[in-house]
Amino acid sequence: MKAATGLPVIVKLTPNTGDIVGVARAVAGAGADAVSLINSVKGMAIDIAKRRPVFSNITAGLSGPAIKPIALALVYEVAGAVDIPIIGLGGIATASDALEFLMAGAGAVQVGSATYRNPRVALDILEGIERFMEKEGIKKLSDIIGAARPAGKA
Repeated sequence: MKAATGLPVIVKLTPNTGDIVGVARAVAGAGADAVSLINSVKGMAIDIAKRRPVFSNITAGLSGPAIKPIALALVYEVAGAVDIPIIGLGGIATASDALEFLMAGAGAVQVGSATYRNPRVALDILEGIERFMEKEGIKKLSDIIGAARPAGKA
């Protein structure tokens, strides 16, 4: 992709693989400018009356708050393995959620499912981060990124 475009290449990583850290290292080594993680987690529902899977493709993606702990853990792991920027996503609905992802090592966050409930949620999250930084006396967002990681491992 890098050879085909002058644009930044951001690779979205799935938790539905055995080794997301290995995949992150591979795409970083191949020249990706950043990674975003994670997308939806494989899930399923069964219609008990029909005794059949609800979705025609058998499985579907679980997203939203239910996947936040999975997404956060994977962002933390990948942040310790690659030197390219990480965009964290998966269950972010509040400023606290976003701050957790930033402290885990994400340099940016993305909000998805929460926008269905509150189209203004991204602005609410931004304002919440600003309030947190003011309360804590933090001047630069970069001082938050990787703050929960071992020293020197942001």
